Amino acid sequence: MIIKLEKVTVVSRKDIEAIDVTPIVEDVVKNSGVTNGMVFVYTMHTSSGLIVTEGIPCLEEDIMNYLSKIVPEEGNYRHQRYLDFDGRVGFNADTHIKSILGGINAFFSIENKKIIKGSRQTLYFLEFDGPLERTICIQVMGE
Repeated sequence: MIIKLEKVTVVSRKDIEAIDVTPIVEDVVKNSGVTNGMVFVYTMHTSSGLIVTEGIPCLEEDIMNYLSKIVPEEGNYRHQRYLDFDGRVGFNADTHIKSILGGINAFFSIENKKIIKGSRQTLYFLEFDGPLERTICIQVMGE
């Protein structure tokens, strides 16, 4: 059995953004040596997310706009106070809540060195607190 973990940097350019990472994951799978198995992808950050949905720009905007409406930046958040353990004021409660709503991971089956997914499925990294340099982990397992 082959087990490979690759950490990949994703650079966001905006404060809130959906970035298509499908080609990155497909490339890692292709170069992993795994013919049949699973790939598990997750973000290492509590103010970002990963989702699978149809890959079209208008839907990217709709998702980000909707999350911003249901969890606005300004709100009565308990996190927006001085945090003793961190030595600073918490300011981004909304980004953590958006991360929870969007989710932080995805997985796909691998068959014949390719990810098995629907023809319109796209894997997005969701930035809620950018612009920043982020890390996603891609774990490929199989034979």
